[in-house]
Amino acid sequence: MKTKRKIAAIVLLALLGAVAYGLFRTGQPASAPTINTEAAYGGAAQGPIVDQTPLLTAQRLAQMPTTAEELPFAQEALRLGDHDMDLAFAAAVRDAQEHPPVLSAEAKEIEARLQQSERAVEADRAEIARLTAAYEKAGADKKDALDDQLDVAKAQQELDQDEADDAKQDLIRAGGDPKGRIQSMVEEHEATSHVADTMHVSVDNSVEAQGLIHRVQRWSALRQKQLLLWHAKQDAESLAMSLTARHNALESQIISGKADAAQTNAQATSSAAAGGSRKPPNLNREESTNLVKATKLRASEQKTLAGFGKRIDDQKQLADVYAKWAGVLAAKQRSVIHRMLIGLVIIFGILLVGIFFDSWLERLLGKTSLDRRQVETMRTVTRVAVQICAVLFILLVIFGPPNQLGTILGLAGAGLTVALKDFIVGFLGWFVLMGKNGIRLGDWVEINGVTGEVVELGMFHTVLLETGNWTDSGHPTGRRVTFTNSYAIEGHYFNFSTSGQWMWDELQVVLPTGQDPYPVIDAIRKKVAEATTETAKQAEQEWQHAASSRQMSALSAAPAINVKPVIGGVEIAVRYITRANERYQLRAKLYQAAVDLLGPKAVSPPAPPAPTPSCD
Repeated sequence: MKTKRKIAAIVLLALLGAVAYGLFRTGQPASAPTINTEAAYGGAAQGPIVDQTPLLTAQRLAQMPTTAEELPFAQEALRLGDHDMDLAFAAAVRDAQEHPPVLSAEAKEIEARLQQSERAVEADRAEIARLTAAYEKAGADKKDALDDQLDVAKAQQELDQDEADDAKQDLIRAGGDPKGRIQSMVEEHEATSHVADTMHVSVDNSVEAQGLIHRVQRWSALRQKQLLLWHAKQDAESLAMSLTARHNALESQIISGKADAAQTNAQATSSAAAGGSRKPPNLNREESTNLVKATKLRASEQKTLAGFGKRIDDQKQLADVYAKWAGVLAAKQRSVIHRMLIGLVIIFGILLVGIFFDSWLERLLGKTSLDRRQVETMRTVTRVAVQICAVLFILLVIFGPPNQLGTILGLAGAGLTVALKDFIVGFLGWFVLMGKNGIRLGDWVEINGVTGEVVELGMFHTVLLETGNWTDSGHPTGRRVTFTNSYAIEGHYFNFSTSGQWMWDELQVVLPTGQDPYPVIDAIRKKVAEATTETAKQAEQEWQHAASSRQMSALSAAPAINVKPVIGGVEIAVRYITRANERYQLRAKLYQAAVDLLGPKAVSPPAPPAPTPSCD
């Protein structure tokens, strides 16, 4: 047992050292990085389909539990994402205006149907206007007919308008309605901007729950959020690289276009100079139109190029914000791990204190002069008390203090009472057995008809080494019998281990017919009195000390002789007090004395009856 304690103490000390190293590594204070909100923003080019991933990612992260330290980063991410979305929508609208899509055969057919429906709607409007004017000028006899015609015209207008709307939606889906596409993007942008503008980042001011389990959950949540931030940072960097590639390609295209335009202007100028004219060359209308379109295209490309640069800067700033935000979460994770390690230190400390206290208590009780039974009782009670306290403190460290202690204790008590009824009764029975009238290790007891020596006395069960009936030799049978301690409350038990373990035994001798029994009776009485005088005095003293009533205090332990006639002679029965562990030796000694008294006329005594145990 001592070796196991030493091994457990060494293992706990090693774990305690590892946790102390972890505390040192996680105990360094981490300063939260600062962000720079002063940045220039501009337009950005984007494809016809607007990518709202940066804004949606910022919104998803801002909706997660956010502390005061994370608030600036969440707000900055939302601002950058919203600004990026505005630029993307503006670029998409400009691109849709400057680069109308090439209509497919299906789109052309839908466009023709749309134009036909729109012309029908215009005709319906003109007809309604004509009928309305005629209705106002008509007399009373013609108004009814004009009113019916006006209703028919309005119904036809609604029908044609529905057909026109349906054709317009079909054309938008087919990609052949730039205006409708632009209008859809504008509406989508307004809806998204409204959500972004009305979104408010709430600060989580809830008190952090105590306990290792809650801290593990807190660390897991922080870790999950940190992973999302790193993914968002990688997406922002990837988008910045993509925009950089598009920026470089467009820049090369613009430089090449400028070179071609400069070469064309140089050729035109040289041609005019060769003709002897110093004025700019005259261009026809078509050439002038193409030149204006080319100039506007170069200006649009220059805007797009500048927008790419600003968009790249936005994505780099967003990636930097996410990186610093993740750094704040990393510092929080270190703080949570630090507290978790403190909890582990407390648990290991409780276990070490319990082990050392148990060893110290065992040595202290070993030096006392108390009775063996008292020492065993104190050792068992203190050990169980220390174990219960250690378990309670460890559970408190693991789960933390309960918020509703009364409710939790009530529900737990009701559930345990129903589900663990036998264990509870057995545990309470252990306290009964630890009392004044209980049993101890080494006692001879009888429980539920089984007699034996107590070899183990736990909180929930008692183990006997069976020794058979008291009339037998008293040697162990080799069987270990286990009982639940509930017998101490729900049943009964006999403890034969009184102060001196006294019990009544009986000696029986049969004298043959014709022999005078009185001399033999006197001789046997003297022999029994000589052999039991000291033990009888001790038994009477212990009974008087333990008894509280007068009748019990008047009990005598002196030998008693009964004589009765039997077939073939006279039976002499002598009852005397003896110790339980000396009854066989004393009985054999008295029989030997009786045989010596009777001489050759001795008759073999009958089998002795079962002795009657004494009262404690």
